[in-house]
Amino acid sequence: MNAESLDLMIIAPALLAGLLVLLTHVPLGAQVLKRGIVFIDLAIAQIAALGVIVAGAAELDPQSWAVQAAAAAAAVCGALLLTWTEKRWPEVQEAQIGVMFILAATAGLLLVAHNPHGGEHLQDLLAGQILWVRYDQLLLPAVGTVVICGLLYFLRERLSRLGFYLIFALAVTASVQLVGVYLVFTSLIVPGLAVRHYVGKKRLVLAYLIGAAGYASGLVLSTLYDLPSGALIVWCLTVLAMVVYAFGPKPDGTRRVAHH
Repeated sequence: MNAESLDLMIIAPALLAGLLVLLTHVPLGAQVLKRGIVFIDLAIAQIAALGVIVAGAAELDPQSWAVQAAAAAAAVCGALLLTWTEKRWPEVQEAQIGVMFILAATAGLLLVAHNPHGGEHLQDLLAGQILWVRYDQLLLPAVGTVVICGLLYFLRERLSRLGFYLIFALAVTASVQLVGVYLVFTSLIVPGLAVRHYVGKKRLVLAYLIGAAGYASGLVLSTLYDLPSGALIVWCLTVLAMVVYAFGPKPDGTRRVAHH
């Protein structure tokens, strides 16, 4: 460990990217837990990543708007398909989400099978390269974050199934390319799990604090110890969430069982 290796100029845009992801993913994650479709984020994130892989196979500039459009189109198509399957076979929706995730993941493997840099590209999409995010890459996600937060605030309980899936798809599209599939899932689910027994506004505020602290500590430790940022943020965020849950309120049934 070397404290002199801690470069706040590198960490700053990465932390800002994480905070942008959390702004939309924490409330969306609460909706995912409420609706009981936990693995939808993995499926949509993987489908968005597949769109990026398809765009790469077409030799498009990785930083171009065309790649963003390809990821968004893939995610929206996935959202529309999930909306249809939920209407058609609601009793097995979670299983269908899992099948879509596997199909998207294996399709990506097939598309990069003959690419000499395919393994590296897949790892970037899964684990992300958040530590190397630049400020100019945050402009479009920032605009998208404002729009999505506005929609979530004004629609609230009036958000239809299709509307939720489409908003979710657009949110995940940008975040996958910023932080990777693993952090997308963690940002959506872990803070919500930690604060699920809290009530009122405290729940949302605490979820945001857990997420921000997880990203900040993960980025600092990854810089100090030269470890993969995405993986370490996942662990830091999860450990913090476990601590908050352990010292937080429990449902009445849990307290009664513990008492007896």
